[in-house]
Amino acid sequence: MQKKVLTPTNILLALAYMLFIITFSVVVVLHFRPLYYSDIDRLEIQETSGLSNEKIRENYNSLIRYNSMFNYDELEFPDLPMSEEGKIHFEEVKDIFVVVQYTCILMFFMIVLGTSWKSYLKDCGYLKIASIVTIVIPLILGILIALNWETFFVTFHHIFFRNDYWIFDPAKDPIITLLPDAFFMHAAMAILGLVVFGSVVCYGAFFLLHRRWDKAESLPESK
Repeated sequence: MQKKVLTPTNILLALAYMLFIITFSVVVVLHFRPLYYSDIDRLEIQETSGLSNEKIRENYNSLIRYNSMFNYDELEFPDLPMSEEGKIHFEEVKDIFVVVQYTCILMFFMIVLGTSWKSYLKDCGYLKIASIVTIVIPLILGILIALNWETFFVTFHHIFFRNDYWIFDPAKDPIITLLPDAFFMHAAMAILGLVVFGSVVCYGAFFLLHRRWDKAESLPESK
């Protein structure tokens, strides 16, 4: 018996999958420090910042630890000063990342419960929907990034921040010399790559489950 794919519960579960895949990708890339470490030499951050590779890593690591939902300490850089505007901006950034991390955890539990229920019903239509809606976002963002990364970067900040504190003065906030735009572009591409991978996994799981359950339902009819 062919089940309907576009049901309210399938759509809701697919949206939960989409949010989980996106937030999980952001959390993974945020904490994947080797991505930044490889950019230290590639983007010549030692030359632009005047710091050694070791000190660059220490200051970057302090920023990553600060953005964790489990960290309650104020941000302090081991070797760099920070303006009041810079402090406010990083607080706003952390607020966004904390929301992302909590959303990731919440969506995880939702998809575990939803998937268990749908498995009992032998309904995997939500995976097909999830694969489609999840791929749309990286496709659109990938096109925008490819067309003009700088415009995308500026627009992103205008959307998520209501002030211009993200425009750092290197004299007051030298941390910006450790965070070139190109690194953020690499991080964005890594996130989009993981989202695409998640979409592919969803469709692959849908294909395998649909074929297995369809075959199991047809067995009594063949006797």
